[in-house]
Amino acid sequence: MDSTASSLASLWDRVFGTQPDPDLWVVIATLVAALAVTVPHNVWRLSRNAITIAHEGGHGLIALLTGRQLTGIRLHSDTSGLTVSRGKPHGIGMILTAAAGYTAPPLLGLGGAALLAAGHITLLLWLATALLVAMLVMIRNAYGALTVVLTGGAFLLVSWLAGPQVQAAFAYAVVWFLLVGGVRPAFELQAKRSRGGAGDSDADQLSRLTHVPAGLWLFLFHAVSLCSLMGGGRWLLEV
Repeated sequence: MDSTASSLASLWDRVFGTQPDPDLWVVIATLVAALAVTVPHNVWRLSRNAITIAHEGGHGLIALLTGRQLTGIRLHSDTSGLTVSRGKPHGIGMILTAAAGYTAPPLLGLGGAALLAAGHITLLLWLATALLVAMLVMIRNAYGALTVVLTGGAFLLVSWLAGPQVQAAFAYAVVWFLLVGGVRPAFELQAKRSRGGAGDSDADQLSRLTHVPAGLWLFLFHAVSLCSLMGGGRWLLEV
């Protein structure tokens, strides 16, 4: 009994305890790494899959929290995705669900930055793993399942096997990527709409639901992502 209690206490301390902040050079290096996989177009075509996971996960989570029935999530190799839920085709639940996609990655990054600023590096990794496992249950296509399994596997391996320094570098890299990578999709959507494309985007769906111009919803996406980057970046750099 004593051994079991001791093991549980050790696990509790490991997950919910605090870890020391990494050196400033690690924080800067992980920011550079996040920029390196976000800015170049060819690299972004691959790394954007992680942002799509957060985007569709945001739709799914808010759908559940607002009482809608989540029926499935699909992730595609072109980095697009689809989240299907059942419920009223209008109303606050549908509006919040539609608005959650583009805002989810930067807000997750902001929340992650808050955890890192408080020293909860391991807790961040475990929470991310738990969210990915929960999302996997709702994935309805092979490519989506593979993407989530690989991403979740990376978090699991780092959280269980890596030392504190590697965990810190990985966690900071992930949060920087969510913050930096969360900015680009709104600009991509704006560019597509300026060319007459993306007629059924989240902004356009929100416009039909609320009778508010799609451009204002796009402005909201920009505001959330840029403010999250500024606020989260400030927290991360205060080491």
